[in-house]
Amino acid sequence: MKFKKALIINISADKLDPIYWEQLDKMVDKRMHLPKDSPQTQKELADADCILTGFQVDVGRKEIDMAPNLKYISVLATAYGKIDTAYAKRKGTTVTNVPGYATESVAEFVFAVILEKVRDLARAKKQANEGNYIEVGFKATEIKDKIFAVIGLGRIGGRVAEIAKGFGADVRYWSEHRKKDLEKKGVRYQNADSLISSSDIISFHLAETPQTQHFLNRKRINSVKPGSLIISTVPNEITDLTALEERLKKGNITYISDHSDELDLKDAKRL
Repeated sequence: MKFKKALIINISADKLDPIYWEQLDKMVDKRMHLPKDSPQTQKELADADCILTGFQVDVGRKEIDMAPNLKYISVLATAYGKIDTAYAKRKGTTVTNVPGYATESVAEFVFAVILEKVRDLARAKKQANEGNYIEVGFKATEIKDKIFAVIGLGRIGGRVAEIAKGFGADVRYWSEHRKKDLEKKGVRYQNADSLISSSDIISFHLAETPQTQHFLNRKRINSVKPGSLIISTVPNEITDLTALEERLKKGNITYISDHSDELDLKDAKRL
């Protein structure tokens, strides 16, 4: 398929190796790189038949209707919750993503932040840089034998579960669909409510959909046991941020997100 005009939204030309743009140029007559909030972006939608977006760019009913010639939308990342896929399907527009994008990177991030937290690495490094090598006051916590919950066992969640098993954790999961292949490897299924309330470490890997918005709701947030660590690699819409703020004020759980840059400044300061 040859496209007449592709809008590349929130992906500057220097973000990818030129070889990829060269391949794309064979498939389109014209490509334009534009920021998502530019008035020009809305104007250029009028005759665009292809949209390629970066992470967390809204392409909803409004944008789709502004592009009557639109045939193809692709998210150059894994998460596609900002795309109105149902409406795109009704309009005959194909939607794709990159399922394997950053699987290893995100999974490794999860364990980087876990180890930093349970080993108090930031404080230890600061103290060592000051020439203080006294170990008093540091409490070592092991991942081994901890109840490790994976919420959402897709590609990334599955990889996190595998690594957690390697650490010797008691790995359990909840996902919309059972994953028999990983269950055979000792990853146990548990219903979401009891899993969240009983786990020491909870790692979220859900796709953003209307059904998963506020999945981590007030009831579930309040059920998290004191001392637990929550890692969220998912869009903020999946969490009730008001309920989370109230729980964090108690100071007895830790919440780490890699989507904090997407929060409004007001929300970021609250958390």
